Amino acid sequence: MYSNHVRRRAALMARLEGGVAVLPTAPEVLRNADNPYPYRPDSHFLYLTGFTEPEAVLVLDARAGRTILFCRDKDEANEIWNGHRYGPDGAREAFGFDEAYPISELDQRLPDILSGQSGLYWPLGRQAGFDARIAAALEAVRTRYRNADMPPARFGDVLALLDEMRLIKDDFEIAALRHAGRISADAHIAAMRATRPGLYEYQVEAELLAVFCRNGARQCAYESIVAAGANACTLHYVGNHSRLDDGALLLVDAGCEFSAYAGDITRTFPVNGRFSGAQRDVYEIVLAAQLAAIATIKPGVRLNVPGDAALAVLAQGLIDLGLLSGSVDGVIESGAYRRFYMHGIGHFIGLDVHDVGARKLDGQWRTLEAGMCTTVEPGLYIRAADDIPPALHNIGIRIEDDVLVTRKGHEVYTDSVPKQMSEIEALMERL
Repeated sequence: MYSNHVRRRAALMARLEGGVAVLPTAPEVLRNADNPYPYRPDSHFLYLTGFTEPEAVLVLDARAGRTILFCRDKDEANEIWNGHRYGPDGAREAFGFDEAYPISELDQRLPDILSGQSGLYWPLGRQAGFDARIAAALEAVRTRYRNADMPPARFGDVLALLDEMRLIKDDFEIAALRHAGRISADAHIAAMRATRPGLYEYQVEAELLAVFCRNGARQCAYESIVAAGANACTLHYVGNHSRLDDGALLLVDAGCEFSAYAGDITRTFPVNGRFSGAQRDVYEIVLAAQLAAIATIKPGVRLNVPGDAALAVLAQGLIDLGLLSGSVDGVIESGAYRRFYMHGIGHFIGLDVHDVGARKLDGQWRTLEAGMCTTVEPGLYIRAADDIPPALHNIGIRIEDDVLVTRKGHEVYTDSVPKQMSEIEALMERL
């Protein structure tokens, strides 16, 4: 069942050069009093294990070729209140580990595991408490060193190795991402259909959440942005409490999490179902920028190319609108466009909505490879000001899709949500 995770563990061990890696999952966090936030495992830990319980640590011993899980023991009384626990024996069998022990034995067993190892990798600086446990285990080994037990001589951040592994998605991950994208797309369509003047942003958000939950995605990949009118000019607006005014635009940036993989879609549409003239002018520019960026995506293209393609379209559009003057090159070189477009073209997406992976290697933009997944999300945000024509005041538009790099090009796997203005208006048309 968890053959993908077994393969990933083997691949990481091959990169350890005979050393050992120790990786904890995320701690539980209280929301208030004794009420915890919904638990979400650490993404790196989940990538290697598929194990979703808290209080767990993975050990990969490349020298001995063994995988070890430390997890909570079975506890019948606790399970009555809080649900099933695998326990070490159950986890070993279900998830394909070579060995498994109670988490209470980690501090006792870890010095033996580290003794004689050539190198040690763990998430350096990620969890202060875990750093202290590693330090204590190393000190125990150093004490033994006087009796010929050698401590590790090489240290490294295991996350740096895992970030590169996670950048290229396997077939299981691609299937999960596509499914998260489909659910997210259905939710955006439902939100468009439900929107009308007089509602509140949170009521549109409720439409999103309902579709997520009905399709088995109870968690959002991030806090949903439902931003009407001027709120859309705040990039990470999450208040979602304003009334939807007739004639305003509504920017919805939302995605579900399915099997821990993220969807991330943004659409901007008129509250009353019809774009005004000024709204059309700005929307056409943003859509053209997104399509220009997506058209460049294929293996071998450097990561900056989609963003450069979009920026050229946005810069020309801002000149055409009369918001900026001069040449496209001049607007880009001076950075004048940043008043209206202040973010990049997108980000990797996977187990984290802003997924891991270096964008540059040795100071150079890396090239796209088949199996990478990225968002493409240009936008324009025109705040009200004395030097801005009133018709353009507080127009915020972003259009975002999730794109898989394929062997021959790309796949926009969230494109079932309308983004042509005529398609949006047809979807929102009310009898």
